[in-house]
Amino acid sequence: MVKKRVLLWDYTNTRDVSWAMDKINFKGPIHSCSNWNTWYPNELKHRLPFRPMIHGKNNLTGKEWDNILKTNEEVIHFFNEPERAGISPEEAAKIWNDQVLPLRTSHHKRLVSPSCASDPAGIAWIKKWMNLVAKNPPDYLGLHWYGTKGDEMIKYLETMHKEHPHQPIIVSEWASTSRSYPDILGLTVQLANWMDNTPWIAEYALFGCMRQTADTFVSPEAQLMNKDGSFTDLMWKYMSDQPMHT
Repeated sequence: MVKKRVLLWDYTNTRDVSWAMDKINFKGPIHSCSNWNTWYPNELKHRLPFRPMIHGKNNLTGKEWDNILKTNEEVIHFFNEPERAGISPEEAAKIWNDQVLPLRTSHHKRLVSPSCASDPAGIAWIKKWMNLVAKNPPDYLGLHWYGTKGDEMIKYLETMHKEHPHQPIIVSEWASTSRSYPDILGLTVQLANWMDNTPWIAEYALFGCMRQTADTFVSPEAQLMNKDGSFTDLMWKYMSDQPMHT
């Protein structure tokens, strides 16, 4: 079994429906868990590796940074869509060199680049950042993708891999934005099976296990969790089926 799939576990699940974690299929292709935070969700009970995230600059001090310094987890994500948070590549590169890079040299962590959106602004941001940190590059290239055509995501990932061939890719967020469930299922099946069989894709995280849509951009038909904390059909397939099928 190829294990690359990430469980994106929203913090509201920990707050309100922590019991739902016990319903996860831990014997399937899910490989790790992330909650976009530095803190560990106790209901995970070490049944999967956890991926702490330095989501933004507010995670660089105080208790949030202490969580990063004290974690026993091996892989750490650095910044989530910084191009939309007003963080320049230059500022992020300085933070990387001054504060984040020592996590690898002194704490033996593996580091994921900032994960940017796949629009022109995100592509330009990560290209400049990768050039600025070329002497001390990340261990993984983090990317996001949302859309309705699976072939477009494949082309995008292939292009980014060609530009950065030395960093395996972690797709830290992806999903179909279609409002048609058959279309969503078809795209999800296509891409999950393609990424499972693509050696330079290290992990991929289908967005997202939460009871409410994050915003109007996210399709209600693509939800992985129902409002009562139970899992949708798409979630059952994602955490159990390999290869995935319609």
